[in-house]
Amino acid sequence: MNASLSFDFCNIKVFDFYIIVTFNEGVTVTPKMNNTLIHVTETHFDDQPFVYISNRINSYAVNPEIYLDTAKIKNLKGLAIVSTNYQAKVNARIEKMFFSKPFETFSNIDDAICWGQMLISR
Repeated sequence: MNASLSFDFCNIKVFDFYIIVTFNEGVTVTPKMNNTLIHVTETHFDDQPFVYISNRINSYAVNPEIYLDTAKIKNLKGLAIVSTNYQAKVNARIEKMFFSKPFETFSNIDDAICWGQMLISR
């Protein structure tokens, strides 16, 4: 792990080619929060390709329009949602419609990381 960051709304772990974000319980993800995440990726990855992994162990709300801005990050190769919760997976299907890059749902972090490695190696 290259960095571990904590904000009042989430925890972030930065690795060589991916970032794992765990939002706090009950949060509603706002554009301001999203801008913070974008800043973190710009700081740690610069122009290096990376994958965003959302570790959905908590229940929180996301305005799917946020993905329109997130997809504009040129070195972001894909987004993975990790959850075993049925509702989180249903929500992810809706969110996927707002994201123009590869977007997949997984039941565990390891599968998401493997998928990310595959995207980066393309």
